[in-house]
Amino acid sequence: MPGITPETQETLINAAIQARDMAYTPYSGFKVGAALLTNDLKIYKGCNIENAAYTPTNCAERTAFFKAVSEGERRFAAIAIAGWQDGKPPGLAYPCGVCRQVMMEFTNPDDFWVIVAASKAEYNALLLRELLPLGFGPANLL
Repeated sequence: MPGITPETQETLINAAIQARDMAYTPYSGFKVGAALLTNDLKIYKGCNIENAAYTPTNCAERTAFFKAVSEGERRFAAIAIAGWQDGKPPGLAYPCGVCRQVMMEFTNPDDFWVIVAASKAEYNALLLRELLPLGFGPANLL
């Protein structure tokens, strides 16, 4: 991945796996952690937080973005996502459409990396543009 060293990528994946442990998932048992990397190499972690009413549930990716944005961050390089369901082996958990749209709001989809990881060794890295082709973002409103 251009601009992101292998060491930074590994740190980001490890942070997402750690964030996954904080997930609040009493209904689905599907735990997700995210680690968002700023252009200044700060990492903001987030986990999914479920709610009995379902609609107020928040995904890990949005939790990480909202934490970072609420702290004044506006420039992002990558996000690592690690998902796992109780009783099953870790797999690749791609972000939902709502999370992809939030990413589109705060990044350039042509240079923002989304790393979906089961572990440090098993992952897939894609540009946001690949996950959200023809996405609608701030540039569409200019």
